[in-house]
Amino acid sequence: MCDTIYVPASHTKNGIALFAKNSDRDPNEAHLIKMHPRAEHAGGEDLQCTYITIPQVAMTNTVLLARPFWIWGAEMGANEFGVTIGNEAVFTKIPYEKNTGLTGMDLLRLALERAATAYDAMQEIIRLLEKYGQGGNCSFLHKFYYHNSFLIADPTDAWVLETVGNHWAAEHVNGPRTISNALTITDRYDMASADLVSFAMEKGWCKGKTGFNFSACYSDTIFTIFSDGRGRQACTTTHMISNHMGLEARDLMQLLRVHRRGDPANWSPDRGLFGADVCMHAGVGPVRINETTGSMVSELGAAEQLHWFTGTTAPCTGIFKPVWFQAGLPDLGQSPNGKYDPESLWWMHERLHRKVIMDYNHRLSFYRGDRDKLENSFIQGVQDLEKKSVEEKFNYSQTCFETARAATQGWYEQVKSAPINQGTGFIYKQTRKKFDKLASIP
Repeated sequence: MCDTIYVPASHTKNGIALFAKNSDRDPNEAHLIKMHPRAEHAGGEDLQCTYITIPQVAMTNTVLLARPFWIWGAEMGANEFGVTIGNEAVFTKIPYEKNTGLTGMDLLRLALERAATAYDAMQEIIRLLEKYGQGGNCSFLHKFYYHNSFLIADPTDAWVLETVGNHWAAEHVNGPRTISNALTITDRYDMASADLVSFAMEKGWCKGKTGFNFSACYSDTIFTIFSDGRGRQACTTTHMISNHMGLEARDLMQLLRVHRRGDPANWSPDRGLFGADVCMHAGVGPVRINETTGSMVSELGAAEQLHWFTGTTAPCTGIFKPVWFQAGLPDLGQSPNGKYDPESLWWMHERLHRKVIMDYNHRLSFYRGDRDKLENSFIQGVQDLEKKSVEEKFNYSQTCFETARAATQGWYEQVKSAPINQGTGFIYKQTRKKFDKLASIP
């Protein structure tokens, strides 16, 4: 489960387009941030994606990716031209290919590596989708299959592309736009696969082009309801509408931290078997099985792009750090995988996150104020560096990550032995213990 957000330059305070995404995956599914440089490739070279091999192109762009550690593709990322993409799982009436195909994450990375505009990235996904199809298991801890939607942006343009098997519809974005785990394109779209309507007619999902509704015809009702994608999309869209002018990156950081279920003052991750939040925490049972394992907020300037990453789970418990694309990715230390490693940024924060959620409001209160002050200082520091050199920006980015790492260690020491004021239920505790055991957390 995920949420992706786009705000055009016309609706932001500094006149620069904004993009944001939470990547919701299985607990223990560590998230990587990686930069891959522009590269030339020999003719006839093959490219191994997550499950299938396809021909490589002659030249690939520099890309900055945020991805699950075990997948070739990415949940979100950007390239040297400012093209930035997030994908969403969507649930449809067409059966999912379980044995072969490109994953939605593969399609996202391929588009970033091969395209220089949002429109061209969309066309590349369509071309690959129609040629190779989409499929394969997309879960780390269990079997999970789905189709994909994409929000694709560059500094001046944006598109929503929603896919169902090899079928698709696309909408040109003219204002603030959000997507979640549900098809959102209805009877208004700018482009579509040639047989989109005729296929639905053959299946008896509609009577003809008049009155055709893509979402209504192709959505799987049950899975779409349980994913609560429409509820989360309504939440993020309402935020965009209510703050329709003068949005900043910090506003999207706060939106990615929203828990919309229940009273925020008494919110706890063990409440409820159903429903989902923008900031996801895995719950008990077969529905609330994902949590936010990485978050990104992007400022898509024409000359320079700035990306804010947590590089960790649960943005409500973490902190965003800056990465200028043109300056490069600083050293983030040991890359994480599905087993506990205190030397990695992701698992170092995950220790803190798992202590906090056992008594959320009480334990978060130990450091939330300090976290907010530190994050605000990062934002102010970025503004002060606006006209500085690439080297100075790289050094500042490195300092922010190192400062955040030290702060996280200190917050963990504060929280780990704090008494429980309002703890979680027994079943929830046992569920979290299972995740800890799978990851070999001591």
